[in-house]
Amino acid sequence: MTERDCDVLILGAGTAGLKAYKAAVARGAETMIVERGPGGSTCTRVGCMPSKLLLAAARTAHQARGAAEFGVDVGAVTIDGQRLWRRVRAERDRFVDAVLADYHAIPDDHRLHGTARFCAPDAVLVDGQRVTARRGIVIATGGHPIVPDVLEPVADLVHTHETIFELGDLPRALAVLGAGPLGLELGQAFARLGVAVTVLDEGEQVGGLHDPAVSDAARDALGREMTIALGVSLTAAPTEDGRARLDWADGSVTVDLILAATGCPPNLAGLALETTGLALDDHGTPLFDQHSRRCGTSAIFLAGDATAWRPVLHEAARGGRIAGDVAAGGESPRVLPPLAIAFTEPNLVTVGCGFGALPEDAQTGTAAVKDNGRATIDGEDQGLVRLYGDAAGRLIGAEIAAPGGEHLGHLVALAIDHDTDVATFADQPWYHPTVEELLQAAGRDLLGIEE
Repeated sequence: MTERDCDVLILGAGTAGLKAYKAAVARGAETMIVERGPGGSTCTRVGCMPSKLLLAAARTAHQARGAAEFGVDVGAVTIDGQRLWRRVRAERDRFVDAVLADYHAIPDDHRLHGTARFCAPDAVLVDGQRVTARRGIVIATGGHPIVPDVLEPVADLVHTHETIFELGDLPRALAVLGAGPLGLELGQAFARLGVAVTVLDEGEQVGGLHDPAVSDAARDALGREMTIALGVSLTAAPTEDGRARLDWADGSVTVDLILAATGCPPNLAGLALETTGLALDDHGTPLFDQHSRRCGTSAIFLAGDATAWRPVLHEAARGGRIAGDVAAGGESPRVLPPLAIAFTEPNLVTVGCGFGALPEDAQTGTAAVKDNGRATIDGEDQGLVRLYGDAAGRLIGAEIAAPGGEHLGHLVALAIDHDTDVATFADQPWYHPTVEELLQAAGRDLLGIEE
């Protein structure tokens, strides 16, 4: 057995791993990275970038169909599925190449290709080679999609986000299992491209929203373009013509393909975490500090989708930077307000303290999108904005279903990070007519100020 050592060792060369590597190197640490696959991020390969490319095509088709409302006639809208997928994959591959350039820029003697397995709290085995880390090890091994057992009878027709972008054409009918951000984004995209879409979920809320009023508004808006059935338990069976039939208590649908968007647990199996002495939760994930990403008092850190916590790219990138920096001797930074966005239309946003975690004395302000001048001008008048304030009058969170909600969420996050009170937030130069005025209206409603 050969042996090597370094200051900081990174397991995984995705978004979090590459950011961790750069952060550790920037602090002067001798750093190595282990990757068992081709490298590159989930976001660019099978996540946010190809999904946004698909959404962009779908938005174009949707706007063309709705042009007549504005007195603009464009004729019949047709979709060339093969050309659509070629563009999605070509642009996706360009994004992937940019990430791979970062990976391959790492010196060869600092990159190891193989599968890592812990053999001690400070060392791993990589295909028979022992690598010891003097300062710390960052686990950034990502996550993987799961397919519910109920779909086993029709497994040949099931896709996940890792395979859906390899289609050659568009199906006639698609079922989406999971009404979270991924399921709703892709479901709406396919629906706008002319596919009959049915979204099914065991839960009662959509898009990661927990405020019932915002979730209901989002469901009403999205339900205009696709069927959404919540609180359902399914059975699945193949049909004689090679399709899949899904049945639940008060409905059924026959589809060509199924997208499983039911979760993305971390890739931790095979790491032999039991050799590290780390405390694990019920799912086998190490317990870690959200400030430093450190696991307990060890020199092991967790970042990105491997944490099973906030599985979004900006958290993976920031978490990787934090883990790499702290492992190399840096200090833990402040915790930023959580922010999550589903790029459906309307956008679905949660920021800061979520509805389910609000203190008993929290106050809520509401603004309906239909009352916003800019939204009605643009023909996008569906949704709801809810702002949350604490007893001291500070802005602490929001849930949003609104056009341009991605921008509203960033403004709320910035205000929370700066410890802004609701009165100050509402009394900003909100320009007219803009969708940002929804935040002013919700803030004034929270304060009890009549418009």
